[in-house]
Amino acid sequence: MAPSINPGALLWRADRREQLALKRGFDLLCAALGLVVLCPVLLCAAAAVRFSGPGPVFYRQTRIGRDGRPFAILKFRTMVADADRLGLPITVGRDPRITAVGAFLRRSKLDELPQLLNVLRGDMSLVGPRPEVPKYVARYTDAQRRVLWVRPGITDPASIQYRDENTLLANFDDPEEAYVRQVLPAKLAMNLAYLQNFSFWGDLGLLFGTALRLARDAAGNTRKQL
Repeated sequence: MAPSINPGALLWRADRREQLALKRGFDLLCAALGLVVLCPVLLCAAAAVRFSGPGPVFYRQTRIGRDGRPFAILKFRTMVADADRLGLPITVGRDPRITAVGAFLRRSKLDELPQLLNVLRGDMSLVGPRPEVPKYVARYTDAQRRVLWVRPGITDPASIQYRDENTLLANFDDPEEAYVRQVLPAKLAMNLAYLQNFSFWGDLGLLFGTALRLARDAAGNTRKQL
């Protein structure tokens, strides 16, 4: 049975119908082109994961998408097999479940590239609130659940701000409690502000900002290794 749709979501979408249509068309075009252009990178990453140890190439996890509908998010596997059974649904510091190849894929964000398939399938958008696992979505307030009015994204304002989230959480005695009570509410507040000020051109700005931040981080990591 499909979840009921908040009337506020319907009104919000009607008010931004043209912007949402433009956004979806852009998502489809960029996801298709991205998969074609990045095919060599995807194949190299898949091979590296395949030979990094036992386990599947892709990692699938249930996340909550638009209107509260669950879907399977795709990533390159960056942890040991059955990592979900060995710890928290979040990663903290130098999580021992992360493989050597997985650490590189996470730093470079290449592990997220398979989500272009989620975009093509309509589960996700290029830009939108990052989808959470059901366990944490169940704790959302009614106001916070407004982030479910749109398709979740590969990147969002909080992704840029909290790009070193696992390092931050390593500073707490109870990382999951800190995530639920401090980090998650802050991220949701940022995404609610995004929703209030949503525009197609704003999404382009967020994509550019994400690309710029990734380039800066990559340059910083290169300097550290020299």
